[in-house]
Amino acid sequence: MKPIILANEQETILFGKQLAAQCLNYLSNHNSAIVIYLIGDLGAGKTTFSRGFLQQLGHVGNVKSPTYTLVEPYQFDTFCVYHFDLYRLGDPEELEFMGIREYFSSKAICLIEWPMQVKGILPAADIEIHLAYFMLERTVCLQANSDKGQAIINQLL
Repeated sequence: MKPIILANEQETILFGKQLAAQCLNYLSNHNSAIVIYLIGDLGAGKTTFSRGFLQQLGHVGNVKSPTYTLVEPYQFDTFCVYHFDLYRLGDPEELEFMGIREYFSSKAICLIEWPMQVKGILPAADIEIHLAYFMLERTVCLQANSDKGQAIINQLL
């Protein structure tokens, strides 16, 4: 897929809102979790994207990266969003102790920053979002890894 150019923070937030709207649309007709990997260097816009995503779903308030808590839950009327940041994860076994598999239940969206820290433990991503710097802008590449992910991305484009 051709990279999408995001000129500034507001465009990154808007992109998050657009994808959230499509995920919400998908969840309204399906009863399964959506797993989204957020991949990129420090400062690439993963948390900024997540802020826009959560705002679109109705969250009011701060959205911070759960670097030290590993996961921040956001409860909505009919589903949950779990925002993971695995950057500082010391041992992948920590995820097993916190009951990681329960987060991927039905009617949930899991936004996972730094998924490569725990290869083999997490469920496969439905959508991978690769964020990177390009000059003074950010680039985003979307990759669908499942039929579910493809269905969501098709509605976005």
